[in-house]
Amino acid sequence: MSRACKHNGLSSEFRYLVRIRGKDLEGRKKLVPALADLRGVGDNFAQSMVSSMGLDPKARLGTLSDSQLKEIEKVLIDGSSLKVPQWAMNRRRDPDSGETKQLIGTDLDLALKTDTDREKTVQSWRGIRHGLGLKVRGQRTRTTGRHGRTVGVRKSTLQAAAAAKNKEEEKK
Repeated sequence: MSRACKHNGLSSEFRYLVRIRGKDLEGRKKLVPALADLRGVGDNFAQSMVSSMGLDPKARLGTLSDSQLKEIEKVLIDGSSLKVPQWAMNRRRDPDSGETKQLIGTDLDLALKTDTDREKTVQSWRGIRHGLGLKVRGQRTRTTGRHGRTVGVRKSTLQAAAAAKNKEEEKK
């Protein structure tokens, strides 16, 4: 999976697959888009993380050394160690702890699930909408978001229903 490469003097081997936080990332991608493939890491956070670590954003992910990859993983585990702006984090003012942090992967999924469960137990409007499977953020629901329910009525079904009703009336 690796091939010898002397690119920018960063690493002696090029890796086509790099495993970070339990996910295989493409080594051929540039640093910022490759990190943004992780769940919970967006373009803004990846860019600010790379620039604050002093890495070249144009470098390919597969050219990084093991120590640089370990440093990236350490930053992803604890994003507060760098001077990343608060607006780039995805969990600002956490309801449980009150701190701002960056959640990635299953941690993010678990936090979102606990948030929706908290809304349901409090029985807020958002929680009720979540529980019913309806749209939460004020979108229209008259014509969209029906999820398999009947969308329209066919003319043939109306005619069949009318014919059945006429037969019942004739029998009386």
